[in-house]
Amino acid sequence: MLMPKRVKYRKSQRGRLKGWSKGGNEVAFGEYGLQAMTSSWVTARQIEATRVALTRFIKKGGKLWIRIFPDKPISKKPAETRMGKGKGAPEFWVAVVKPGRIMFELEGMTPELAKEAMTLATHKLPLRARFVQR
Repeated sequence: MLMPKRVKYRKSQRGRLKGWSKGGNEVAFGEYGLQAMTSSWVTARQIEATRVALTRFIKKGGKLWIRIFPDKPISKKPAETRMGKGKGAPEFWVAVVKPGRIMFELEGMTPELAKEAMTLATHKLPLRARFVQR
C-alpha cells in the first residue's frame, strides 16, 4: 500500500476540506482523467482498490497514472479509552483531495472504454468524480 518512506512529523492536525484544488487540475500525462467534484480524504486502501479495478479492466490495453498520494497520517485512540493521555498512534494514511483534482489518468484506449473504466474506479472512491478528456 502507498505511504511515505519518511515524514518530518509523525502526527498531523486534521486540517479543513475547504476550497478548490490548487494544482493538478488538468490532464497532464494520459488522454483521459478522473476529476474530483467534491472534497474528501482518500485512504491508501481506496487508492489501491481503485488501481486494482482499473488495471484489471484495461488488462494490457492502456497505461495508468495515479496522480494522488496518501501523505497525511490519521491517528486514532483505542476504543473505550479515557480522555487525555495524548494523541493516538497513526493508524492509516490519506490523500487530501479537493474539487478539481485529477486523481487518475488513462491512455491507449477508446473514449468509451476509458469512460467505463473510470466509472468502475468512481465506485471505489468516497467522493463524486467525473470523466474528463484532454
